[in-house]
Amino acid sequence: MFGDLFEEDFSFISNNHFGKGKKSKPRDLEPPPPRDFTNLSGIKNQGGTCYLNSLLQTLLFTPEFREALFSLGPEELGSLDDSSKPDAKVRIIPLQLQRLFAQLLLLDQQAASTTDLTESFGWNSHEEMRQHDVQELNRILFSALETSLVGTSGHDLIKRLYHGIVVNQIVCKECKNISERQEDFLDLTVAVKGVAGLEEALWNMYVEEEYFENENLYRCGACDKLVEASKSAKLRKLPPFLTISLLRFNFDFEKCERYKETSCYTFPIQINLRPFCEQTEMDDSEYMYELFSVIIHKGGCYGGHYHVYIRDVDELGNWQLQEEEDRLIEDMALRDNENAKEVENPLAVLKGILSEEESKQIPVDQLGQKLLEKKGMSWNKKYRKQYGALRKYLQNHPHIFQFSPDENKVGLKEKHKLLFKSDSQGQGLQSLPQKNDVQWHSEKKPTRLRDSSGRHWFDLNDSKVQPIKEMDIEKQFQGKESAYMLFYRKSQLKRPPEARGNPRYQIPERLLNEMNAANTELQKKRAEWDSANNGIDLHLHLSSCYKFHNGALHPSLTWKEGVADLTIDRRKTLGDLRQSVFQMLESWEGDMILSIAKPLPAGLHLYQTLDGDELTLDCIGLADGADIFVWNGKEVGGTKVMTGADHEPVVINVLRLAEYNEGGKGQHFTESQHVFSCSAKLGDLRRALAPSGGIILKNGSGADKEAKNWEVFLEEDMKETVKGVGLMDGCSVLILDSHDQSFVNMSSGNLTAFTYDISWLQVKNFCRTQDEEKHVKITATIETVMSDIKMKAIREFQLEEELANDSCLRPVSGNGKLLSPVPEDYTVKEAELKMGSLLGLCHGKAPTSTQLFLYFIVGSDQNTSPEMEIVVEETASVKECLNLMLEKSGLSG
Repeated sequence: MFGDLFEEDFSFISNNHFGKGKKSKPRDLEPPPPRDFTNLSGIKNQGGTCYLNSLLQTLLFTPEFREALFSLGPEELGSLDDSSKPDAKVRIIPLQLQRLFAQLLLLDQQAASTTDLTESFGWNSHEEMRQHDVQELNRILFSALETSLVGTSGHDLIKRLYHGIVVNQIVCKECKNISERQEDFLDLTVAVKGVAGLEEALWNMYVEEEYFENENLYRCGACDKLVEASKSAKLRKLPPFLTISLLRFNFDFEKCERYKETSCYTFPIQINLRPFCEQTEMDDSEYMYELFSVIIHKGGCYGGHYHVYIRDVDELGNWQLQEEEDRLIEDMALRDNENAKEVENPLAVLKGILSEEESKQIPVDQLGQKLLEKKGMSWNKKYRKQYGALRKYLQNHPHIFQFSPDENKVGLKEKHKLLFKSDSQGQGLQSLPQKNDVQWHSEKKPTRLRDSSGRHWFDLNDSKVQPIKEMDIEKQFQGKESAYMLFYRKSQLKRPPEARGNPRYQIPERLLNEMNAANTELQKKRAEWDSANNGIDLHLHLSSCYKFHNGALHPSLTWKEGVADLTIDRRKTLGDLRQSVFQMLESWEGDMILSIAKPLPAGLHLYQTLDGDELTLDCIGLADGADIFVWNGKEVGGTKVMTGADHEPVVINVLRLAEYNEGGKGQHFTESQHVFSCSAKLGDLRRALAPSGGIILKNGSGADKEAKNWEVFLEEDMKETVKGVGLMDGCSVLILDSHDQSFVNMSSGNLTAFTYDISWLQVKNFCRTQDEEKHVKITATIETVMSDIKMKAIREFQLEEELANDSCLRPVSGNGKLLSPVPEDYTVKEAELKMGSLLGLCHGKAPTSTQLFLYFIVGSDQNTSPEMEIVVEETASVKECLNLMLEKSGLSG
């Protein structure tokens, strides 16, 4: 059940209950987050180890235990570095426990891992996923530690701190002979059922006597007969630390099932054990104990969750409760208001802004923008020097501000939102001392807000740590979530002053150095992660390397020479970006304007100008990979440049009827591309394309239709913009000059003399091996002749035009098979090709109208024999066909 730690064989447990194989190692992603405002570290749950985490935290916050453990050096325990050496004696469990305690005390991370410790126990992944009983673990962990420490100065560590003695006595009523039996204990187990609380349970155990009388007599060894007698038990020796296990789980014999006792069971913060002890003549202080840890079980008898309430004896944590924080903030604010009225406090301003928001949370950058609007000055200019970055300031006040899970949005915690009355001038509260982060590499202690009693209680729930009040312990007296183990320490145990608030106290130098190095590495990884996670790559296009023509910007040189890449943190301001660009371009003179740019089919186009140097790049929406154009904001190369979405250049495919057709069949078009601003009037487009008069037609049907309708732009359309009539990049228009207009029915606005499906076919090159993967698109209509498509493909592939005499086009099936060549004089329609079909440009001539194209294979196995092809005349006999096949395959017959 607990691996080698318990030295038990549990091989009978089926693997089906757990995940199979080894656990996958976590990927190297985000480094662990730092500690929160409590300055205490939690422990990660490995899948079912909350019981272990609760016990380890209790041992950690037993200063006398951890300091005794830290006092054992490598000369006694060995070194973990030697654990793989066969002859080295390394006591792995105490060494791993030392390292874990050092991490919990000093490593700046939200939660530590117990993986190395559980591996030292011999646990496998099955053990980690099973939840066990924390009372049992406490006893066996102590046993394992004692075994590990045999032969060292710490051999009696457990006995010295936790060992006590109970004496059981039977007194003969006749001879007064006392028979006694002594029992050692490391923890006391007390009843819960039918008992009001701990003191009553102890009274029943160590004050009440049991009598042997009537038929139930006792055989006295001195009298050598059955006599009346009394039986009692007393605490003979009290340990410095008293562990009490509560019997919450019982068995119902009537129902034959286990159940959890959830009735009210009280226990005091301080308890006097004098009434339960054998010797009572000592001073009261010898019997006084104080509660410092409560392990809590939530759930039923067959499963649940453990967490622990712990009193921070050395006050290592930063204990702040919201109500206490509010009161002290207001007290300090009043004092600061009298002494430093000239300094304005940002806390009140931010609370005021957030309290006015209807939504519960707003983006952090939007909060910065609202602060700029409210105060007329950005956070960076007004507060950053004194209070640091805005996000960090918000994170330093978790009792007031609440972040969304992704930490991109922030809002007021509910209580502050209800109680806070916004002061529009932000003068209600004045300058507050800012809470500093933990100084892990210095001796400086963080400022603490302490309760009047000085009892620092925390709820340590796996990775989560939060402060609680002492009175919160009363909530664990009863119910499904209730106290399960109690830990008391002698009131006489006093801590040295130098230990208070000092997590480095009594930690050996080797572990201090190890933790310092680990913290340095953590800071490095966080900086790298932060940079990688928040860094954005920008492409800077320099105006000196561009020229403006044909409606868009084009690089004078190559694209790479005109672009400079810059990586910058998205949380930096536009002013920071501008400064970085100035530093890159040392020779820049005059005004510098940064505009969002976007590559379009026509070229580079500029959109909005970036403005507001106080805003963060994230706030203005600058994304990773954005294109930025750097210019003077007026002209490029002496040409005025129009910017914005209203002036986007649009590439339009212009078709005209050809004067002749090389194929001799169907209708042929000439094509050209022209660029117009999307805000240009359609009348301007007509004057540019048909200056001598003519009409413009737009393809008005979708690509999935069998035929497209060419619709005429009417005279009233000439006042509309290019964008307004739906012309976008890649749209086709047909220009008909005056002599072509006989094809148009002006009443319906449609073409009448022909119905052409102007679209495209794909052609793949099979003539050259190195170009096999290359495709080209050929514009065609259903009346375009195949010979024209072949010539266009040859030109697109930049092949020799002589290839036209020894090549053909063959359709390619869905599985990649080349089908029969298409006759050269066929139109797309006659070839029964669908628009978008894939053709292969292959060697060999296409069959004429009097020829047949035949496939054949040699052999009887169709799957393994290669397929071969021949072309024969329609009039050829079967014998002639067979002879051609034999000749093609190289066979005789």
